[in-house]
Amino acid sequence: MNEAEYDFKDRIAPILKRFPAIERPAVHVHFKRKLGWTISVLILYFVLSNIPLFGLSPDSIDLFAQYRAFFAGASGSLVLLGIGPIVTASIVLQLLVGADIIKLDLSNPRDQAIFQGTQKILVLVMIVLETLPQMVGANPYIKPDLSLGIDPTILWWALFIQIFIGGVLIMFLDEIVSKWGIGSGVGLFIVAGVAQALMTGVFNWERDQGMPIGLIPKWIWIAQNMGGSELLSGEGIKFLLIQGGVLALFTTIIIFLLVIFFESTRVEIPLAHSAVRGARGKFPVKLIYASVLPMILVRALQANIQMFGMIMARRGSTFLGVYDPQTGRPISGLMYYLDPIHSPYDWIPSLVHMNHPEIATWQIAVRLGCDLGMMIIGGMIFAIFWINTTNMGADAVARQIQRTGMQIPGFRRDPRILEKVLERYIPKVTILGGALVGLLVVLANMLGTLGHATGTGILLAVSIVYRLYEEIASEQMMEMHPMIRSFFGKE
Repeated sequence: MNEAEYDFKDRIAPILKRFPAIERPAVHVHFKRKLGWTISVLILYFVLSNIPLFGLSPDSIDLFAQYRAFFAGASGSLVLLGIGPIVTASIVLQLLVGADIIKLDLSNPRDQAIFQGTQKILVLVMIVLETLPQMVGANPYIKPDLSLGIDPTILWWALFIQIFIGGVLIMFLDEIVSKWGIGSGVGLFIVAGVAQALMTGVFNWERDQGMPIGLIPKWIWIAQNMGGSELLSGEGIKFLLIQGGVLALFTTIIIFLLVIFFESTRVEIPLAHSAVRGARGKFPVKLIYASVLPMILVRALQANIQMFGMIMARRGSTFLGVYDPQTGRPISGLMYYLDPIHSPYDWIPSLVHMNHPEIATWQIAVRLGCDLGMMIIGGMIFAIFWINTTNMGADAVARQIQRTGMQIPGFRRDPRILEKVLERYIPKVTILGGALVGLLVVLANMLGTLGHATGTGILLAVSIVYRLYEEIASEQMMEMHPMIRSFFGKE
């Protein structure tokens, strides 16, 4: 251990000991109790997301409106930031560890605890860094409501403290689910946010430009106000596909089916117990081995880049790009090319030119290429980071299999041999899966989704629910057969 590595661990350890934390259960938590904790946290999350920020002006602008579905926050509520600070802190720490700036061996339980504790401290830093830039300046995005007749400085501090408390509560709720519940809090909140967006996208009766927003009310309105001959014309079919939501419906269904297909596609490595004859099993290497959660990291990176560009533009510095004052979306400069594609209105030239005729077709093509490149390459890079920081790499998995007493039939019982076999599959499948998920996200966003849940949001929600179902099935099996729990080292 070199001096720099020792110095970091030595300095951070005393701080982490004093830092508030949710204790891990000392014994096995039964399935019903886990389910109870999970449901309780979910209810509390919905309660928090419906508590409005006291003193917030109606003129305030939601910087992360385009990312709401998978950032799991609610605009104008106590959980305004959602899981943004947690995800951003994870990106920063993974990059620092991956670049060996902070040297941690994540297969070591002590180093893993330091990693998790350091991430919590970074979350607090990110809450401040994501809140303050939106609140300072001559024309901030988060504004105090002066009509209340309260001193603006008091309102400013009241808003900041409320947002900070909301961010901290989300952090601890995530920790409760991870240690006492089923799955992770981040995943649970994403599913809740996406489900809410989908329900709104199907049943919302509010009107936008004279037509209801929800799919079912929209179809009722179309049936009442448009004739059959009008709908069967070329323009009518285009209207039904895009404005009518038919394309968004089909895209949402296709994403559901594709994610389930990807999750069920796997390479299975046969295993046999070294001491118990006849005890066999399989280690599945899924096509989406790193899960779709690394996509949150890529989108969070894009969201933070856009936040920086918007704040700079708000202060009069337009060297990074010019933003549309009505939509808050970039229409020129570097920020335009780095802005993710969200719907057909962002890449079909005729639809783009309806609102912004000054944007050239080649600029649209460059933007689309940048989004594809960032999602595919970013998906591969963060998928590799993800498996290394969650003990899913070949070396960590080899040691886990070794501890259970299992081995690959026909091979010596040696973790080094196991690691070599796993190295043939895990890195390649991780990179391929990350690229495929990135491509699928962009394609889904290009076609649009119900309720503006976005391709990333739908992808995350379906994958999280699928894996949650697998985890629940596994938990129930272990409850029925306690010996299985001890066999897999889950006391």
